[in-house]
Amino acid sequence: MKNAVFLILLLTVSLAASAQETDFSGKWKLNTGKSKLNEDFSSAPFQVVITQDGNDMTIERHQDFRGETSVMTDKYTLDGKECQNKAFMESVKTSTAKWSEDGKSLKVSSKIVQEDGNETIITEIFKFDGDNLVIDYVRAVFWGETEETFVFDRI
Repeated sequence: MKNAVFLILLLTVSLAASAQETDFSGKWKLNTGKSKLNEDFSSAPFQVVITQDGNDMTIERHQDFRGETSVMTDKYTLDGKECQNKAFMESVKTSTAKWSEDGKSLKVSSKIVQEDGNETIITEIFKFDGDNLVIDYVRAVFWGETEETFVFDRI
């Protein structure tokens, strides 16, 4: 009887531990020295602010473009359901966010359809490398694909 209770308790604890997803919450500054950015044009934000609460995640991306700073805010559910956010030029970004099996990385897959019918497909994989937040970023448009790795320091 004691062995059965112990095994049930052990199984419950191990299942709870394995179900833990990573919490990316925080204020993060781009580390250009550690990042792999495109030389001509980078999609990297200079800062991200992530709030994660249960099944919800909000990401503020702070970017500079031609001397102008802008902030784009996206809200996701972390259960794989589609979410819609405003994209550039009044287009809509449709995204899904799914955890890896081990709960250590989060893949956000997004699609933006412009008025002219062209599509932008964006894949972001959020993970940690030590104390750094890392986002592997791939953007595919009609003329080709770009890949970057954004590395952020907590601030």
